Amino acid sequence: MTARSRQTASYLLAFLITACATHLRQESKSSAADTGYVTIDDGVRLFYRTIGSGPQIVIVPLGFMLFRDFQILAKDRTMVFYDMRDRGKSDEVNDPAKITIQKDVDDLEAVRRHFRANKVSLIGESYLGMMVILYATQHPEQVQRVVQIGPVSRRFGARYPPEFTASDSNKVPDPAELKKLNELEKNGYAAAHPKEYCEQEWKVERIRLVGNPTNAAKAGDGYCELPNEWPTHLDKHFEVSISSIRQLDIRDADLAKVTMPVLTIHGTKDRNAPFGGGREWAATLPDARLVTVPGAAHFPWLDNPKLVFSAIDAFLRGEWPSAAEKISSTIPSK
Repeated sequence: MTARSRQTASYLLAFLITACATHLRQESKSSAADTGYVTIDDGVRLFYRTIGSGPQIVIVPLGFMLFRDFQILAKDRTMVFYDMRDRGKSDEVNDPAKITIQKDVDDLEAVRRHFRANKVSLIGESYLGMMVILYATQHPEQVQRVVQIGPVSRRFGARYPPEFTASDSNKVPDPAELKKLNELEKNGYAAAHPKEYCEQEWKVERIRLVGNPTNAAKAGDGYCELPNEWPTHLDKHFEVSISSIRQLDIRDADLAKVTMPVLTIHGTKDRNAPFGGGREWAATLPDARLVTVPGAAHFPWLDNPKLVFSAIDAFLRGEWPSAAEKISSTIPSK
């Protein structure tokens, strides 16, 4: 798979991108976190980090990306962050049959059981916004509340009207920079220097995460110190994981089981998962509302942290945020 194909496939990019908000790290001191591993039945170990000690338990997959930003939600609640299989600090998985969205659902259930939690709230970003809904269809009795952030569309490859897509006037990232990355890969640089290539790719790709280019620096330096996050590894991961998403058939009858409150947060300039997809989730789920983040992209908290984190905090406390809107009808898609 070429660098160009990675950069033009929105679902793949939704897996690839990594970020942390520098301004939030500077404003809040990190409390000590407990770390360890959950061993799944098939032998895969998932790395986890917990912070806080409140009675409400919130589970957040994609922990290696989100911990430094989302730990600010730990006041009066317990936050459990974990890395999915074959990602972050969790075990590498070489068997393609063990890298599917259903495996991610099963892993989430294993994490819940490990912490002996009866009911949990969930936060899922990007493709994990879909995954946590799948979990809720299969384990509704275990779920208190669900937050989706920039969720991928319910149907793979769904297309929406221009007003519900990013519709950038100029291509993002810069096509010239993408061409340089493609040439580096063709010349064998990525294979010979996977960490260094990862770092160069991240510098180009992180602008995709934000609506305002000046906020790109808030995404930090990426996670290229983790071999699981090198593009040379992720290409193989994406090929099988995206294949499992393509095969999904999420029926209305399944979504009818998701009766707990769901908060969908989506930026209008999301280039990885179109804004129309978030609106569709909010319109389809039985008890869902949408917080729109104008001008924000796939990581909307980098563009508007006050809106995003205040909305999540209020929702987890049992309230609908003032910015949350009930969506009454779905958007035509292709």
